[in-house]
Amino acid sequence: MKIFGCERRPARHSGCGPQVPPRKRVAAVRAAALHRIAFTGWFLGGFILSVSAGAPTLATEDQRGTLPPPPPDSVRLFPDYTGIVVPPNIAPLNFRVEHPGRRYRLVARSRHGDPVRITSRSPVIQFPLQAWRRLLAANAGEPLLWELALEEASGEWRTLPTVTNWIAPDPVDPTLVYRRLRPVYSLYGELGIYQRNLETFEERPVLENHRFHHGCLNCHTFLNQQPGVFVFHIRTFTNVHPMILVRSNEIVRVEKTMGYLSWHPSGRLLVFSRNKLGLFYHTRGETRDVFDAQSDLGVYWLDSNTFEHPRAIAAPDRNETWPAWSPDGRYLYFCSAPPRPSDEFRSVRYDLVRVAFDLETGRWGEPEVVLSSEVTRASAAQPRISPDGRWLLFSLAQYGNFPIYRRSTDLFLMDLQSGEVSRPDINSDSADSWHTWSSNSRWVVFSSKRLDGLFTRPFFTYVDHSGRCSKPFVLPQEDPSFYEGFLYNYNVPELVRGPVTVSERALARAILRPDRVIVPQPADAAAGASQASFADKPGERRVEQ
Repeated sequence: MKIFGCERRPARHSGCGPQVPPRKRVAAVRAAALHRIAFTGWFLGGFILSVSAGAPTLATEDQRGTLPPPPPDSVRLFPDYTGIVVPPNIAPLNFRVEHPGRRYRLVARSRHGDPVRITSRSPVIQFPLQAWRRLLAANAGEPLLWELALEEASGEWRTLPTVTNWIAPDPVDPTLVYRRLRPVYSLYGELGIYQRNLETFEERPVLENHRFHHGCLNCHTFLNQQPGVFVFHIRTFTNVHPMILVRSNEIVRVEKTMGYLSWHPSGRLLVFSRNKLGLFYHTRGETRDVFDAQSDLGVYWLDSNTFEHPRAIAAPDRNETWPAWSPDGRYLYFCSAPPRPSDEFRSVRYDLVRVAFDLETGRWGEPEVVLSSEVTRASAAQPRISPDGRWLLFSLAQYGNFPIYRRSTDLFLMDLQSGEVSRPDINSDSADSWHTWSSNSRWVVFSSKRLDGLFTRPFFTYVDHSGRCSKPFVLPQEDPSFYEGFLYNYNVPELVRGPVTVSERALARAILRPDRVIVPQPADAAAGASQASFADKPGERRVEQ
């Protein structure tokens, strides 16, 4: 198979199972010209958008400037909810008109149903929830028009250009789960995992860290967007950093440190990373940076409570990280780079790699390079495959594997049918990273610092069947000025099919006073252990209260 005219070559032998060729080092994919791809006149249900995408080339940190100002005759709203595609089940897109005036009028209309009419002495426009819902529900797949007018100081009314948005035919998953934390990197402080109902403005904590002595929470990962099956990792002030496993509201504390996680679609195993990360600092620009001195991937088998580190994903001469399963469970995608000394941190660039896997036998194939850093001259991170198996969304930065600290980080989209890669027109002059798909493969949410260059906020984009993306819009809030005074980052946004119902109290108890604790055993050591029932698994113990 070829990508950009380059042969996809085997990376190395897995060392697992018969009929596997001799082990080879990762073969470099020869450099090739990456052609610019342009899509114009995107016709979406009668509304024409213009979207362009480019080859995987990155501006340097210093080349990244400010975005150009909008044309003087355009409508200026905050947040910028103009020219976007919106889910038919999204909460009201309240906004502030950025034009001076004494009074404001809005008529929101579409093809069907009654228009929503608002008159306000304030530039803040807030839609009534029920009227908004009725308008969107009756017009999925139709244009959404906002007709704005303002009264100037002279008393005359001035009509602003009509804002044309589009209501997508496909809904977004109704719940967004994210970590919320301050931008301070030396202390955990106040942080937590929260869930937001995307159809309203309701936000509730899944777990806040004040419930377990202000430890750290990270890497919440759901099985197939199911809110009742997930894991997350915690760090305490002791030397114990366990994982909390939730399955059908049954909570187990797993006594093993795991980093980035990915569920196999079967739910029978998790792939996890082990990373030796070091935080260091620069004197200008983004002062924080992260160096991964050593990493590999491992497999945690839930049925047997065992773990292993197959050579296919844990080679001694490579650093592997950022695992992500394909929706059919036949391939594991991850990022891989040769280890380098810390003083060469700017030279560390990760390839995008995948390896075949047979669930029934547990055997791994030979890793193959999907996208080589020698082609992109950049570093790949965070691969995520759409649930329909068509698209692979990943980030590219100048170097390293911690893209949120790289202002150069952009998102790229690979068509897994053709192997073509494009740079969708959803990126900004700030870091754009950590992305996830909705269960219907039509929506992507990702983290971006584009509002102010400092705080990450969740942005949504619609992806059509051809892989073309709409202009991103920020998570709506009841108060349009919310983001201007909210000094927290939104981190690790994950779309799920419904609310997390396990209680915060039960999760905190699993950390501090767990009813069940299991200690995973190496697969070889546990090969003869009984697997008759969950209670018989090696390394499990029950804690009496």
